[in-house]
Parts: sequence; C-alpha cells; structure tokens
Amino acid sequence: MAETQTLSDLKDLGQASDIAPEAVEPREQKLDAQGRAYATGRRKDAIARVWVKPGSGKVVVNGREQEVYFARPVLRMMISQPFEIVERLNQYDVYATVTGGGLSGQAGAVRHGISRALVNFEPMLHTTLKAGGFLTRDSRQVERKKYGKRKARRSFQFSKR
Repeated sequence: MAETQTLSDLKDLGQASDIAPEAVEPREQKLDAQGRAYATGRRKDAIARVWVKPGSGKVVVNGREQEVYFARPVLRMMISQPFEIVERLNQYDVYATVTGGGLSGQAGAVRHGISRALVNFEPMLHTTLKAGGFLTRDSRQVERKKYGKRKARRSFQFSKR
C-alpha cells in the first residue's frame, strides 16, 4: 500500500521540483520596422490598436489629442495608469485607433492595449503589469434584453388599474 508522507518529505519534494532560474527563457522584445511596439486591447465592444514608441508622453487617439478625444479626466487617468504603475510617465508616445463601444469602453481598451504594448517593448515589465491586473482582458459584456422585459432584467411598471 501507499506510505504516509511526513511534512518534511513534502518539503524536500518541493525543493527538488523547483525550476532553475537559468532554465526559464526571458521574453523577447517585439518591435516593428519603425521601432514601435504594437498590441491590441479590448474592453466591452471596443477594440483598440495601440502603437508605443519612446518619446515625450504624447497620446494620440484616432488622430486627436488625448485631452480632446477623452474629455473626462477619469478616462485620461485610466489611460495613464499603466505608465504610472511601471514609473514610465512621459517616456513613451502612444498612437491608438479605437473602434466600437462607448467612451469608457474605448478608454479601457486603450489601457489594455498600452499595457500589452509596453510588455512587447520592455518584457521585464510583465510581472508588474500582470500583478496590477492590466494585462487581463475585462470580459464583462452588456447583458442582452429579454422579451417581456423593459431592459435586460427590469420589468415593466405594474399598474393595478
């Protein structure tokens, strides 16, 4: 029959299975011919194509400045979060094209795209951005409307008479 293992036996097993740090391959930088890193970001129905290159911190979305396209400060703050967490503010220029969805979904898509493009440019930032939750695609979608309802779950107002 099977032997019972003590806690010290299990500790030895864990130490034996550790992977040597040299065995793990480092991620490689992915750049295009112009020296930019590209990534796609998604949120709700919005899809953002994002290019990141070293620069002065200028963000252009659909050919317009960040302040013009995303007028609300909260949306601009969302876009700058990946740069703040990796302490790279005003070190990269961002060019993005966004389609679909509303403004908040588009801002989330641009943030996701910036995070992924930063990892393509500087692979060492992966652990920091992953821990901050910026590399995970927010998969929440709008629930569809059902028949017999006013919205997805909201019923029509009841009238007694």
